[in-house]
Formats: sequence, structure tokens, C-alpha cells
Amino acid sequence: MTPQDHWVLQKENALAWLRVVFAVVALAVVQLNPSRFTTFPVLSGISLVFFLLYSAGILYWVRQKPSASRSIGTTATWLDVIWISVIVFLTGGTRTPFFTYYTFPVITASSRWGMKGSLIVALVGDTLYWIVRYTLTAESLEGPLGMDTFLVRSVYLIVLAYIFGFLSEFEKKQNEKLLALSKTASEVATLVERRRVAQDLHDGLLQSLATHILRLETCRKQLLGSPGELDRELHSIEDDTRTVMTGIRQFLAGKAPQSFLSGTLFEKLKQDLRFLQEGLGLDVILETVPEDFEFTEEVEKDIYYVLREALMNIARHAHASHVNLTLKQTETAITGSLRDNGIGFDPARGGNGPGLGLSSMKERMKRIGGELELKSSPGKGTTISFVLPVAVRAAA
Repeated sequence: MTPQDHWVLQKENALAWLRVVFAVVALAVVQLNPSRFTTFPVLSGISLVFFLLYSAGILYWVRQKPSASRSIGTTATWLDVIWISVIVFLTGGTRTPFFTYYTFPVITASSRWGMKGSLIVALVGDTLYWIVRYTLTAESLEGPLGMDTFLVRSVYLIVLAYIFGFLSEFEKKQNEKLLALSKTASEVATLVERRRVAQDLHDGLLQSLATHILRLETCRKQLLGSPGELDRELHSIEDDTRTVMTGIRQFLAGKAPQSFLSGTLFEKLKQDLRFLQEGLGLDVILETVPEDFEFTEEVEKDIYYVLREALMNIARHAHASHVNLTLKQTETAITGSLRDNGIGFDPARGGNGPGLGLSSMKERMKRIGGELELKSSPGKGTTISFVLPVAVRAAA
């Protein structure tokens, strides 16, 4: 059931209860002051009892069969108009205290069909009221015509129908706007969540699988002649693959991935650089000033994923022979720079550069309050640098 259908059902339920209240009040008024209804005293009581039973039946129908509440709405509105006209006729015509009951079908019509429906029901109610008045006058069952009161009541019903219709249409338009905003917000939330999932997959599982591919390629190209080293590397890849499979199972089960262990940034970076050096034969330099940094866990994790993405791009695309990674922490900022002497690329055209990974790197750095910059050109290598203000880092 959509929110709009739920709101319609709530209104139908409220209208059904209101009809029952009107019926009970009318019956109580007749019982407390029977002398006022001397035209058709017995029929007045009977009509009100049946109106109460009819109201209770509508309430039961709406509550037991919510899906059918709309289909019975049209029939109930016209039955309300006719039944109220009968009650007005039997309880004194123009002098009846129940003329205001005509407002009930006007309310229900405005709720279902807006201003057009409420005005039509009001005109039908006025017509039946006129018929009742002239019928009683012709039969000498009612006093002087009382045109002033008669006309005021008729105009009052039309004006009331206009007001209720206007409010109903205004409410409908506002609900449509809210539903549109809700749909837009839902779509945006879905896109954001989809982007987050894609980033988690890219930075976690996919990067790990890409690393395994590079390590397997290294085994095939460089370690076939060294059975001992090959065996150790394959066992390491096997263990890492099990870890990745565990991560995939957790991801599919909707569980959060294992949190990044605080204080392991440099250890993980050294492992990645060692692979570039020993596995791919790159000349690698790591500089940190000072040797130990103070990170929050979230900042440390995002910095690592940014740098690992850049290192894997070097391994896959750069064809470099030298890599220099520098990390510095001052009183005002943490800065990082990763340079290679590879083939480079044109950032405006993408080429074989970071591609989707670059956007992920920028988003991660922006999320923790930093800025990331990429400089590259064909044949002149690539430099990726970032600046993370210390004040923002402390607040993260």
C-alpha cells in the first residue's frame, strides 16, 4: 500500500466514524426533546435508528474491507444526501435542527472529488431541501415560508462546499508535492547508497582481487625458477583469497566490513611497496616526517585506500621504474605525495590513468576534509598529492 493509499484509507475511516457520531447525536437530540418533533414523531425516531444502523454498517465495511472503501464511497455520499433529506423532512422541514447534517456529505464529497464534487453535492442538497420545504408547505405541515432563513441556509451550504472543496484540493496538491519530494529523496538516497556500495567494493574487494592478479602474474613471470619463493607466495595469495571470500560473505549478508585497525597504515603501505619492489622490480622510496603520525581510525583508513588505489594504478598502468611516496605531518596539516616516472597520461582524456579510481580517491579525501590533486602528462609520469588540515583531522 502506497503512502497515498494509506492516507485515503485513514480519511475514509475518519469519515465513517464521523457519520456514526452524527447518527448518535441526532438520535439523542430526538430522545431528549421529543416534543419538538411532533410532525412525524414515530417516523423521526425510526429514520434516525436506521441511519445509525446504516452508519455502523458503513464503518464495519470500511474497517473490514479497506481495499473496497473507495468503491463504496460514491454510493455512501449519495445515500447520505438522500437519508439526511428524509431526516430533515420527518423532523420538521425548515424548522429542523438537522439541516447542518447536509455539511457531512459535502465534506465527504470534497474529500473524494475536490471542489467540483462538493459543489454538486451542495446543489443537490439544496434542491432536496427546497423540495422538502415546499412539500410540507403544500400539505400545511409547516408554517410560513421563512424565505430569509431558507435562502441563508441554501447559500451557506454552497459557500461551505466551496471552502471545503478549496481546502481539499489544496491538501491534494500539497500531498502530491510531498510525494514528489519523497520520491526524489528516495531516489537520491538510493543513488548515494549505490555509490557507497560501489566505492566499498572498489576500494576493498576489487582492489584486493586486482592485487592478487598482479601477484599471480609475478609468480608466472619471475618465480617459476624459484620453487621455494613461489610456494610461499602462493600460500600467501591463498590466505589473502580466503580473507577476501570472508569479506564477500559478510558483504552479501549485509554486515559491515571489518574495521581498519588503527596504527597499521605504515605497515600496510610498506607491504604494498614491498610487492612493487620485490614483485615488479620497481625502485621504491618511502619518506615519513616524523616517523609516527597521529591519526583517527577513519582518517587513517581513507588515506590508506587513497594511496593503495594510486599504487595499484602505478602497478597496472604506469610502466614506471621508480616510485617515491612522501608523507609529512606538521602542526597545521598532513600532506602526502606519490610520484612515479611512468608513461603518464592526459588527465583531461583519461587514457589509461586512474579513471573511476580517481573519483573515489577524491571523494574519500573530501569526506575527511582534505583536497587531492593529480598532475600528469604523456611521457612525464604522474604525481598525486593531498593536503589534510590538522584541525579538520582532529574533528573527524
